Amino acid sequence: MKLNLVCVLILFGLGLAQASEKRDYPAHWWEKVPESQRQGSWEILPHEAKKGELILSKRNELGQFSNFGHTPFILDGVEYASVEALWQMMKYPDVYDLDDPRIKIDYPYSRLEVIEMFGFEAKKAGDLANEINKQHGFDFVSYQGHKFDYKDRGAGSEHHYQIIRKALIAKVFQNNHLKQLLLKTKGLILKPDHHQGENRPKSYFYHEILMDIRDNILK
Repeated sequence: MKLNLVCVLILFGLGLAQASEKRDYPAHWWEKVPESQRQGSWEILPHEAKKGELILSKRNELGQFSNFGHTPFILDGVEYASVEALWQMMKYPDVYDLDDPRIKIDYPYSRLEVIEMFGFEAKKAGDLANEINKQHGFDFVSYQGHKFDYKDRGAGSEHHYQIIRKALIAKVFQNNHLKQLLLKTKGLILKPDHHQGENRPKSYFYHEILMDIRDNILK
């Protein structure tokens, strides 16, 4: 009888703990957004998350986790305004690399200008570079003098993944409010607020990298 009572109390305690943990999640993280306010077919709205999921929506503070987020960090001695800035910067000529054929071509921005960007401005800068690179047959990006094809699903993709992973780690640990916010998502499966193709290189799946960072912090 006593054993049964102890079991009941333990289960009751666990239930309270789980309920308490669930209540700790801000309700607005899943706030319903009218269909008329969807920004485009690309957007996944906060309330469209499945059970146990959390959309990293740009409509609230969770948007800081996006590569677009204005969350300055330093990586390998260089300060970037966002992870997106780092990503798109690699598509531009490296003026310190005399073997970079892109330095002979005119681009709308320099690397120093791109690293100060965030949000859709950074994405647009990358789109412009994509057009130029395609015209000239450049199928590579570069970082610290190393040129690689980040979409080759081989060594290039892996190298790119390691760079972006390092950047996300720096972003989280150099912005303490982000680190604390990430820890608040404990127990939830993080999802992007936009549709992603399953066949993309793993560096695109920033939400999975963030969960890995979170799990490592909690160990």
